[in-house]
Amino acid sequence: MLANLRSNWLSIRASYWFYPALFALGGLVLALVLIHLDRIGAAQWLSRSHWVVPAQPDGATNILTVLSGSMIGVASTVFSITIAAVAYASGNYGPRLLTNFMEDKGNQFSLAMFIGTFVYAITVLRAVRGGDEAPAAIPFAVASGGGFVPQLALLVAFVLMIASVGVLVYFLHHIPASIRINTVLENIGARLLREIEHRFPEEGETDPPVRAVARGDYVRAHRTGYVRLIEMGALVECARKNDVSLSLEVRPGDFVYPGIAIARTDATPLPDDVADSVRESFAFGSSRTPEMDLEFSIDELVEIALRALSPGINDAFTAITATHWLGAATAELGRRNLDVEKWNPIGAACPVATPVNDFDHFLQRGFAAVRSGLATNRLAALVALESLAVAAGQVRGSHRRALLEREVDLLVEQAEEHLTGPDIADVRQRHAAIRAGWA
Repeated sequence: MLANLRSNWLSIRASYWFYPALFALGGLVLALVLIHLDRIGAAQWLSRSHWVVPAQPDGATNILTVLSGSMIGVASTVFSITIAAVAYASGNYGPRLLTNFMEDKGNQFSLAMFIGTFVYAITVLRAVRGGDEAPAAIPFAVASGGGFVPQLALLVAFVLMIASVGVLVYFLHHIPASIRINTVLENIGARLLREIEHRFPEEGETDPPVRAVARGDYVRAHRTGYVRLIEMGALVECARKNDVSLSLEVRPGDFVYPGIAIARTDATPLPDDVADSVRESFAFGSSRTPEMDLEFSIDELVEIALRALSPGINDAFTAITATHWLGAATAELGRRNLDVEKWNPIGAACPVATPVNDFDHFLQRGFAAVRSGLATNRLAALVALESLAVAAGQVRGSHRRALLEREVDLLVEQAEEHLTGPDIADVRQRHAAIRAGWA
């Protein structure tokens, strides 16, 4: 249950409508509160201020009408620009990056600001009364004549208008900056590095050992979709409470459907309530998310690199930038103790065993997956060799270094199948220089 709640909350926060809806509600509440303060006379000090000119009902109506109309028009434009940018980016960089742009907080907050200001303006506009409309109970009216103009609320509306202009300028700068490929790759790579540091908090050279697999009953999925979240703490508590061991058969990002084993226990038979508790610790969805899925961010970098190196695009420099971020992530993983994760500080003593996430696993998802594309371009192959060599010099443990050295050899072997003439000669020369430096 908790896993589904967390997954739903993350989906809501990532949706394009959440912050606009929140700001709209905030604008409504703020307008009602300020109007109430105006009605009870709490803003009478404004009439004594020399820097604030009290507005008359007609002027206030005109200001709020223009403001509300402008905000809803700008909000429509912002939405249209965002959709156009998303279509461009997903078409050029890959459809899986659509989520990255829809979740972009700059886009969400820009739209939210305009929507919130619009709701605020029309709410305040509703409270403005002319001289023949003002209730007698209102102690604070406009400077001359009757009627009611919420001066404090009107002043805040003017402030929101100025803030909205600033947000519009920011948005017009943010959109072209956010669809630049270097920015896209930086966002993915920086997120990947943060996730690695958060998931594997300790430095070291230990890979998780292959643990004995439980030989009891399976727990099978009852739903179809991608594994989005696994409440590891709830699984550990369930295993200890029922004195069973659990071996997970899937990891976040895997696709399951009814009948697929998601875990195995050492209990035979397994009580139904325990199996239900295990299932409730899994959250499923229609798409992968990066919250617990390191491979998701790695796959995005690989996808961009492979698309860039495809014959239809042939953009080696985009692939080179993606390779740089893959190299940084590989080096970071190589410096981490992969046997100790954030949720499991006790390692092998934990009653819940996960699929092995050793250094070779992440290397296969990264450089090995993009190897066939890198080998087709001289510049990309040279940069990949350099990135692997640098990572080999930073990783902890001879085993991890040997894996990187093997990947260097395999990349050159793959390049032999695609490059000819001076191109392959340069790759061989660089390979020989790297090997000589390791000797």
